[in-house]
Amino acid sequence: MKKIVVTHALFEESFAACPPGYELVCPAAECGFDAQQLLERLPEADALIPMFDRRVDASLIAAAPRLQVISNVGVGYNNIDLEAARERGIAVCNTPLPVTEPTAELAMGLMVDVARGISRSDRRMRRSDERWGVMENIGHGLWGKTLGIVGFGRIGQALARRALAFGMQVRYYSRHRVGADIETRLQASWMPLDDLLKTADFISLNTPLTDQTRHLMDARRLALCKPSAYLINTARGAVVDEAALVGALSEGRLAGAALDVFEFEPRVTGQLRQLEQVVIVPHIGTATREARNQMAADALRNVVGFFEGNPDINRVL
Repeated sequence: MKKIVVTHALFEESFAACPPGYELVCPAAECGFDAQQLLERLPEADALIPMFDRRVDASLIAAAPRLQVISNVGVGYNNIDLEAARERGIAVCNTPLPVTEPTAELAMGLMVDVARGISRSDRRMRRSDERWGVMENIGHGLWGKTLGIVGFGRIGQALARRALAFGMQVRYYSRHRVGADIETRLQASWMPLDDLLKTADFISLNTPLTDQTRHLMDARRLALCKPSAYLINTARGAVVDEAALVGALSEGRLAGAALDVFEFEPRVTGQLRQLEQVVIVPHIGTATREARNQMAADALRNVVGFFEGNPDINRVL
C-alpha cells in the first residue's frame, strides 16, 4: 500500500479516481495540515501532494525517508527545494494543463477591471462617497490598445486569444519565438523586452519564477513603460520588484497595476493596499472549482503514473 500525504483539504471528488493500493492521507480542516501535523505524517509517506503555496524545503524532505515523488498542485514548483529532491532521487511533478484557461481568464478580467476602474468604483459605492456624472469615473478602453505579453507559453497564448476578441493588438516577448503558425493564428509579433515595455498599453506577466525572471520588472524596466500603461501580474510575485512598482505608481510613472500574486506572499506590501489605481486579489488565478478539481486529479495521476511506470506524467525533475 502506497501512502500519499496531501497537504491541503481539496474537493472530495478530486481524488475519486484513486485506485486500489494507494492510501490518501488528507487533512479534515480546510486550511490543511500545519507544519507539525505534516511532519508527523511524513515518515510514512511514499508520495507528497502539496499545494503551490506550501513550502517543501530540505527539512521536510529529510523528514520523509520513504518519499519517492512530490506532485505539486500547480504549474509552478518554486515552492519545492529541487536540489534537496535531486540529492534524494525524488521525482518532482506539476500540473500545468488545468491552470491555463482560468489564469488567462483572470488576467483578462484584471485588465478590464484596472482599466475601467471597476473595483475602484465598487469601493466608492460601498463607502458612500460615490461619484456620479458624465465626466466622473473615466477609465480607458481596451479596443485598439497594444497588449504586451511577457512569457508566451500556454497561458500567454490563451490570454492572446482573449485579447483578440477585445480588439487588442498582441505583442509578446519570450526567450524563444514561437512558430510562425502560432504567431499567425494569434496575430502576435515578437519584440525584444525593452522595446515591448516602451510600446505596450497593457503589460501582462506570464513567466515562471526562475533566477532569470526574479525582479524581471525592476526599477529600470518599469521606467521604460509608458506613464499610461497598466501592469498585470498573474505569474509569480517576485517577478516584480514591489518597492520599485510602488514608486512608479506613487509618482505617476505607471497608470495602474492589477496583481494576483505578491513578492512576499501571503503578505501584501502595505502601500499597494492604499493605492486606488491598484487591483489586488489573493492568488485566485486557478481558484475555480473546475480547475482545482482537475489540478488535484492530475497531481494524483502523476503519483500513480510514477509508481506504475507510466511515462506520460508531468515530470519536471
